[in-house]
Amino acid sequence: MTATDVLLEIKNLKKYFAMGSGQYIHAVDDVSLSIFQKEIVGLVGESGSGKSTFGKTILGLHSKTAGEIFYRGEALPKKYKTSDYRQFASRMQMIFQDPYSSLNPRMTVGEIIGEGIRLNKTFKLSEVKDRVAVWLERVGLQADHMSRYPHEFSGGQRQRIGIARALILEPEFVVCDEPISALDVSVQAQVVNLMGELKQSMGLTLLFIAHDLSMVRYVSDRMAVMYLGSLMEVGAADDLYFSPMHPYTEVLVGSNPEPDPTAERERLSTSIQGEIPSPVNVPAGCRFANRCPKVMDICRKDTPKLIAINDPEREVACHLYG
Repeated sequence: MTATDVLLEIKNLKKYFAMGSGQYIHAVDDVSLSIFQKEIVGLVGESGSGKSTFGKTILGLHSKTAGEIFYRGEALPKKYKTSDYRQFASRMQMIFQDPYSSLNPRMTVGEIIGEGIRLNKTFKLSEVKDRVAVWLERVGLQADHMSRYPHEFSGGQRQRIGIARALILEPEFVVCDEPISALDVSVQAQVVNLMGELKQSMGLTLLFIAHDLSMVRYVSDRMAVMYLGSLMEVGAADDLYFSPMHPYTEVLVGSNPEPDPTAERERLSTSIQGEIPSPVNVPAGCRFANRCPKVMDICRKDTPKLIAINDPEREVACHLYG
């Protein structure tokens, strides 16, 4: 892909949360990433690694502490105003993790899904109901469901409602914040397949945040691995999953359940050790050094940069590769 194919360019993005007494949580710390048009980038990492904060900061739900975000070459504001949300809502949307708490229980499904186009005045009020009916059917529900309330639906159905709410404005870019983690395994594949179909039909670009590496590999074109607010490795999904380069990626892949009991996959011989460092007192050097089975002296002193290795689309932040 070329620079002209870039939809979002994230440069040195930082998001710190103040704790008082001059201390900050380094939730996202100097992250740079290009996201190309019509691709799905899977973002993986342990809980607390900064994945959700990264996605929300891109969309302006958190103001940036530092760094720049460009959408089709246009710089996004550091802190969004109401007018900014309205301007970018038709281009960027979010599917939230929890299909239960993310839907207003006092609103009907029709009101929930149609709220975006009413607020942004994309359609005439007389057209909203018809538009909602189209999207209910498009996500596998029925048009007459618009008069019901969220508590009348299963978790999988609620997530479909959330998908319809996000996509009814027909955005180009969508952050999917662990959209399947609260669902039963039996319906996770259904929701992922639905999103894949909508991606193809609408030409969507997705940032797909999740814990399940095998599911992320299945749905993604590229994957990015985040640890303690920083990117450890970026590359094509299959390459990263089957040939991980960063020791942290190796650990994640090795700990991921293998669905085929007859399959054998090379695993890191030493299991992960130690505790995740505090995001308040971030250690010097590589953030994974205290848990890395391949740690060297330089790892505890110098912070490795994310650099291209052989392939410009394969990037690794590790002293093992220079």
